[in-house]
Amino acid sequence: MLTLSPPLHAKECVILLHGLARNDNSLKKLELVLKNKDYHTVNYNYPSTMYHVAKLAEDTISDALSRCIKGSKINFVTHSMGGILVRQYLSTKSIENMGRVVMLGPPNQGSQVVDTLKNIPGFKLMNGPAGMQLGTGKMDIPRKLGTANFDVGIIAGSRSINLVLSAMLPNPDDGKVSVENTKLEGMKDHITLPVTHPFMMKNDVVINQVVHYLKYGKFKRRKISI
Repeated sequence: MLTLSPPLHAKECVILLHGLARNDNSLKKLELVLKNKDYHTVNYNYPSTMYHVAKLAEDTISDALSRCIKGSKINFVTHSMGGILVRQYLSTKSIENMGRVVMLGPPNQGSQVVDTLKNIPGFKLMNGPAGMQLGTGKMDIPRKLGTANFDVGIIAGSRSINLVLSAMLPNPDDGKVSVENTKLEGMKDHITLPVTHPFMMKNDVVINQVVHYLKYGKFKRRKISI
């Protein structure tokens, strides 16, 4: 009986986690590219504005892991708060066959936008309990989670389409998070690209960098044009 060899990445799973107040549609383009690279993808739609970070991380990642092929290497690609969910989950649990993580625009040291706006009426209604936890204070979730104990590469954006929010942030920034606050102690690599927070995950250069990191554990360092 003839059997065919599986594709190169058939045993690797990539869990995609969108950001705050977004949904899985925001990562559809990236998901399609990864599928075409023969990764098994789990583009998980979670209720980002409904619960605190700890509950979102536990419920979302536990269920997403169950959708990966048993025994496969587990990778993550996250946008914004999705990266905080991974950090939260891995701060208390380990994942068998853990692979690599690529974070896009993560508020790893929190965002000054949250510091400024969290007490404004309507902010919690729009962004939920998790959104209230993403400030830069020592007691805010991003600062409490500590260093990375996993293989992670981070892509930061340096362009903004929201000048009001950018005025609340140290430059350079992507309109929601400063480049400096995307950084995380223990990260394996970090790169800054001229892209904006809301749309970076759909940018072809960003997507190519994601694929490159998943394969090689580092970003491309040759001259990049967008």
